[in-house]
Amino acid sequence: MLTNKIILITGATSGIGKQTAIGLAKLGATIVMTTRDDARGTETKNEIIKATNNKNIDVFHCDLASFSSIRNFVKEFKTKYNHLHVLINNAGTWDFKRRESKDGIENIFATNYLAPFLLTNLLLDVIKASKPARIINVTSGLHIGRINFDDIEFKHKFSGMKAYAQSKLSLILFTRILAKKLAGTGVTVNCVHPGMNRTNLGRDAGTFSRIGFKLLGKKPEKGAETSIYLASSKDVENISGEYFVKKEISKSSKESYDMDLAEKLWELSKKYVDL
Repeated sequence: MLTNKIILITGATSGIGKQTAIGLAKLGATIVMTTRDDARGTETKNEIIKATNNKNIDVFHCDLASFSSIRNFVKEFKTKYNHLHVLINNAGTWDFKRRESKDGIENIFATNYLAPFLLTNLLLDVIKASKPARIINVTSGLHIGRINFDDIEFKHKFSGMKAYAQSKLSLILFTRILAKKLAGTGVTVNCVHPGMNRTNLGRDAGTFSRIGFKLLGKKPEKGAETSIYLASSKDVENISGEYFVKKEISKSSKESYDMDLAEKLWELSKKYVDL
């Protein structure tokens, strides 16, 4: 049971995030969710309470496409909570056409990668104070390709697929280097590939992708299983810096193990988010 554990989940108003919240709420955890749409956040909160009989569900406004919104959320969170035992960076997006975040940054890179980079770093003091604690990054098996440092925002020849793949590769590199930086602190960091699921991820990725997600995807409940496992199981309490698929440590792409690349990306990311 996770009674007395505080778990923060981004992107928990639908899909895998929502099912992860339900699964962990059933285990007794206090669930904190972020939402862009306050009405939808409140509706989801009530659904989770009804489904789990756990009233310890909290929701905060946070637009992950805005660094100022993330910073405001962290301030509000720390006003109410002085512990955070599990952070699950679950939210993600996939655009068919190039668009920019509130900060003028290519939206997939900003939302899928820079947002969890900033959010995690701003919460590290609370997470460390809650040890043993865990950080879980939801990535994808589609983390193919490389980090395009020459045009990391795809200002030229935008490809939603390449931008999405790069954002998910970035998350794995972030996981590995953060695990190294947090060694000995009592905080573990791992990432998970949940598989293809029937979620809203493909809603902005074009008709073909949207239909593909609906027809070929697993139920979100299935996709949430590994995130729930990483957040709750004693089997992984001392494992850090790994890539999980179906509750097992798996091999990720060759580039995702390049720690020099991870360090270069870390330094660039700090500049982007003004850390």
